[in-house]
Amino acid sequence: MKSSSVNHVTFDAADLRLLALLQHDAGQSNQELAAQAHLSTATCLRRVRRLTELGVIRARVALLDPDRLGPSIQVVCEVTLDRQGLEHVEAFERLVMAHPAVRQCYRVSPGPDLVLVAEAADMPAWTGVVAELFTQQANVRNVKTFFVLRRTKYDTSSLLPSPPEAAATSYRWAPG
Repeated sequence: MKSSSVNHVTFDAADLRLLALLQHDAGQSNQELAAQAHLSTATCLRRVRRLTELGVIRARVALLDPDRLGPSIQVVCEVTLDRQGLEHVEAFERLVMAHPAVRQCYRVSPGPDLVLVAEAADMPAWTGVVAELFTQQANVRNVKTFFVLRRTKYDTSSLLPSPPEAAATSYRWAPG
């Protein structure tokens, strides 16, 4: 069985301000970010580098509006595996993580073993994804697919700890 260690990072109020600002808009310059976080530019840059090196900030990305990119279909799938042993679940996770149509994958409980969020250009393309991920996989027992009609909320931010009330107070974060 695989063991995992949890690395905790200690945050102060300035770190939390930076994280909140970056989650809202990671495209701003260091000078703009420093001004909004009430830090010097050197301190801001040093803190952002530290948070990046620690893996708290994984990437800075552009969020695209799928409605402006042309037609596509979004789906949410509940996947139940035939064998739930750790090695079987991890093998299926590796398969879906490598597939370009899969946008998100969650191991869940109770209910299905995994929930996938995926996207395809059209129904024939989705049929190909189904064949690659579900039909040809001997370990997939059941798939329940939901086609997204409208996305009413989409938020990429993570929940941050509450800011410290005193400067000496720190908060812990465990990466997922």
